[in-house]
Amino acid sequence: MSEAAAFTIGVEEEYQIINPHSRELASKSNKLVDSKQQDGHAQDLFYEMHRCQVEIDTDVCQTLEEVRRDLTQARHSVIKAAQEHGLAIAAAGTHPFSRWQRQKITPKDRYYGLNEVLQQLIRELVIFGCHVHVGIADREAAVAIVNRTRLWLPTLLALTANSPFWAGCDTGYSSYRMELWCRLPTAGPPPHFSHYADYRELIQNLIETKITDDPTKVYWDIRLSERYPTVEFRVADVCGTVDEAVMYAGIIRALCQTCYQEFQAEKPYPKIRSEMLKAGLWQAARYGIQGELIDFSNLRPVAATDTIQTLLNYIRPALEAHNDWDTVSKQVEHILSKGNSAQRQRQIYETKGNYQAVVDYLIEQTMQGIL
Repeated sequence: MSEAAAFTIGVEEEYQIINPHSRELASKSNKLVDSKQQDGHAQDLFYEMHRCQVEIDTDVCQTLEEVRRDLTQARHSVIKAAQEHGLAIAAAGTHPFSRWQRQKITPKDRYYGLNEVLQQLIRELVIFGCHVHVGIADREAAVAIVNRTRLWLPTLLALTANSPFWAGCDTGYSSYRMELWCRLPTAGPPPHFSHYADYRELIQNLIETKITDDPTKVYWDIRLSERYPTVEFRVADVCGTVDEAVMYAGIIRALCQTCYQEFQAEKPYPKIRSEMLKAGLWQAARYGIQGELIDFSNLRPVAATDTIQTLLNYIRPALEAHNDWDTVSKQVEHILSKGNSAQRQRQIYETKGNYQAVVDYLIEQTMQGIL
């Protein structure tokens, strides 16, 4: 694999479209996307499953500075488009109180097909995530990286959890989005694979048994992209701020690079069963950074904050190689001291006593450093 071409970064973010008067979700994605088409920037904004959401993605980035630039420009663009139509934009994994029953499916064949097959599961799935792609063209190396990075999925989720509320209730979870998402038949942590052919065989088995009809509908928390020469991480809730999204992208790139180097060196690693990973992800979704996570090196519980520090130490050489250590470590320290996004949402609710104030806070967080 060419080191010069490897470990690029691309980020996708899904946003909530908000009625700023009621603070409810607004099924107005057509207005936002159409406005971008009219000004010649249709590639900047995309439809998603429900009409109350839109998606952006960055260009292929070489540095975190480029990631920050692209995310800042993308958020500015979609916020401006929303404001022109009397709307607002919020970044959180779930909306605090809007009902899923009131949301409309986007009129596209792909989404109609998912609705036909998955029925109420997909209709309830009014959720918003952040996906990070890391450029790794060698498919055998990519599978090896999936095998090694999957151990850190609960840690990544705990750090980025941003969906404590659902349908006007405190769910008791830090990432209720994950609990909604993982019910799909092809979602959840990826299995451990022997090699790339093993990876392809399992996807083909899912297609042949009619669990799915398309490899792009295999929604593992880490997967090989079918469109790009990348490994795609899908575990995180959409981050509230650009700073958090940049931090997360930096962590993912450094983790991939560290695991790639260990793959080359044939360093052993724990081949953890998917059942244990699923349990660890539930733990992260439930407690975020306030509880315990599983130390997969010896299968014992440890404080989530300690696991996060262990991850930072593990990837520090890769972060420093890209001059990303200060950017990433300072934002992680901020989250550990001030709380992740889920904790901060709860703090607003405890202070203000209503979910409309939480939505206002989410809108403000989404605009932080943008306008």
